[in-house]
Amino acid sequence: MAKIGLIDVDSHHYPNLALMKISAYHKSIGDTVEWWNAFMSYDRVYQAKIFTEEYTKDNEYFVKADEVIKGGTGYDLKNKLPNEIEHIFPDYSIYPTKDTAYGFLTRGCPRGCHFCVVAEKEGMKSIQVADLTEFWNGQKNIEVLDPNLLACKNHITLLKQLSETNSTVNPSQGLDCRLLTEDNIYWLNQIKIKTMRFAWDYMREEMSVIKGLELYNKYGKIREKRNKVVYVLVNYDTTMEENLYRIYKLRDMGYAPYVMIYNKPSASKEIKRLQRWTNNRYIFWSCEKFEDYMKIQ
Repeated sequence: MAKIGLIDVDSHHYPNLALMKISAYHKSIGDTVEWWNAFMSYDRVYQAKIFTEEYTKDNEYFVKADEVIKGGTGYDLKNKLPNEIEHIFPDYSIYPTKDTAYGFLTRGCPRGCHFCVVAEKEGMKSIQVADLTEFWNGQKNIEVLDPNLLACKNHITLLKQLSETNSTVNPSQGLDCRLLTEDNIYWLNQIKIKTMRFAWDYMREEMSVIKGLELYNKYGKIREKRNKVVYVLVNYDTTMEENLYRIYKLRDMGYAPYVMIYNKPSASKEIKRLQRWTNNRYIFWSCEKFEDYMKIQ
């Protein structure tokens, strides 16, 4: 029986799915599993890190273990869990998950956006990798972590699975509004979703993004603008004029824009203030123009 230690380098605030699967696997073969303690020795320690060094500093403490395995996109894009661990039911007991299931139904994305690691890490095609039962067994909430669920050819089947759970579903990475159709919007309407999330990253995709958002406005069941969120990427390849155009356009269409800063440490004060103005809902809905907000800063 081996003694296994786990290190969530990023934090304990959002569960690390890989560590939950690793814990489940080692417990299934009789090993003991615990959060790493600097004063203890281990047969093996798993160190997981999602974010790069710009956002999450690596564990700086000496790890007393016969073997240390580091994994996650924070280290490199090639490491993967062995198949017998990847497809095991997660051990939710190691986090205070509050009756929430976490998992991927699909992996990969055909978009190949330059700011995103998904295409390099998971491939340029969205494919089904699991059924819902692989990570859900009745929890009231489901966090769907897929990068582009609607790009998968089986996405209607997967949406039907989610609709049959009666659980509240959060597509946390957002859905590709350019792939919306009357058919998949119908099935999205059958799912208990509090907040629908989309994205408008590139200015050049204006027509296809607006077309999809207009289609959702016509057929989607979520009507409150605060619950229709659109991620807006800034500090990448758009001007401030283009940033404001997208934000104002989305607001006029009845959506709540949410600014995401690319490489935030390099962003200007103006960009950071744009994020603060847009993402603070009270300020955003009460102060109509960014120029007016800047005057009082």
